[in-house]
Amino acid sequence: MRAARLHEYTDDMAHGLSIDEVDAPQVSNSDDVVVEVEGAGWCQTDNHIIEGMWTDYVEQTLPLTLGHENAGTVVETGAEVTLVSEGDQVICHPVQTCGTCRPCRQGETMYCENQSFNGLTVDGGFADQLHTSERSVIPLPDGVDPAAIAPHADAGITAYHAAKKAVRGLNPGDAAVIIGIGGLGHIGLQCIAEMSAADIVAVDIKQEARNLAVELGAHYTIDPESEDVASEIADITDGVGAAQVLDFVGADETTALAPDVCAAGGDHHVIGYGGHIHQPAQALVNGEFAYQGNIVGRYTELQELVALVERDAVELHTTQYELAEINTVAEKLEHGEIEGRAVITP
Repeated sequence: MRAARLHEYTDDMAHGLSIDEVDAPQVSNSDDVVVEVEGAGWCQTDNHIIEGMWTDYVEQTLPLTLGHENAGTVVETGAEVTLVSEGDQVICHPVQTCGTCRPCRQGETMYCENQSFNGLTVDGGFADQLHTSERSVIPLPDGVDPAAIAPHADAGITAYHAAKKAVRGLNPGDAAVIIGIGGLGHIGLQCIAEMSAADIVAVDIKQEARNLAVELGAHYTIDPESEDVASEIADITDGVGAAQVLDFVGADETTALAPDVCAAGGDHHVIGYGGHIHQPAQALVNGEFAYQGNIVGRYTELQELVALVERDAVELHTTQYELAEINTVAEKLEHGEIEGRAVITP
C-alpha cells in the first residue's frame, strides 16, 4: 500500500515526506482493528514532527508514516473485537491505550503509561490503511462523512478538551478570549459558544478569520496588528479582564498577553505551541491567574464531540487534498495559507 513517510528530520516542507510502497497492516492481536483511511487531517503538529521538535519528548523510529487525525472504514478486526465490524465507518482516537495502567483506570487515557500514538510514535494514517485497536475507534453516526470529520480526531478533541475545562470557569457575562481562529481555534470557539453563555472575543491577524469567528458566534473581534489587545479587552470587560483565554497560537507574543488580559483568578489555556512562557513570578501571584497546558482530549471526549457534530453544533471547515499533494499541504500550512483544516484523502 502507499504511505507518506518521514525518513529524516528537515525544515524543508517541500520535500519532508515521500510516498513509499509498504506492507499493509495485519491483524496480530485479538483487539486489533485495521481501517481503510478515507480522511486524514493535516495538523501543525505534523510540520513540527517533520522538523524534529518532538524528539525531546517521545521516542521516534524513522522512517515513520505520519497522520494522527484519521477516519475511514473497518476492513479487518481481531477475533475478540465486538464494538465494530468490517464495513463500519469509524473515527480513530490517535492513541492506543493499554486499559490496565493506573491512568487508564482513572479514565485519563492520554496519560496511559503504555500508549502508542499514531503518526507520532507508530505509523499513522497518511496511508491507504491504518492499524489501530478496538479501544481507539468510535463508530460514526449514519450520514457522517469520514473525510469530513477526520480532523476531529485530534484538532477537534484538543479544542474541545480545552473548551470543556474553560467553561467550568465561565459564568454568564464573563469574557472568553479565543486567540487564533484557525484549524483548532474555529472549533474551540464553537465549543465555547455551545457550552457557555460567555461573551466571546476572537483575536486573529487575518480579516477572513475574524469574519469566520463572527459567523461562528463571536461577539467581538480584535486585530492584534492594528489594535492593542489588552486595551480592547479591558474596554470590553469594563476593566475586569477575561475569565478564560484559549491560546491556539502559543507564540511568545500570545502567552505574554496573560498578565494583561486575564481576570483575577482566570486561566490562560495554552493549546498551540512553539513559543515560550517568560513572566515574572510576581505577575502570577498578583493576578492569581494560571497557565494551563492542554494535550489531546480523552477517548470519551471524542465521543462527546461526535455527539455535538451529529446535532450540527460544531462545523468543520476543511479542504481536501490527495495523498500525492502531501508536501504541498505542509508548505501551505507553514505559510499560513490554509483556512480551517486540510484533509488528506488517500
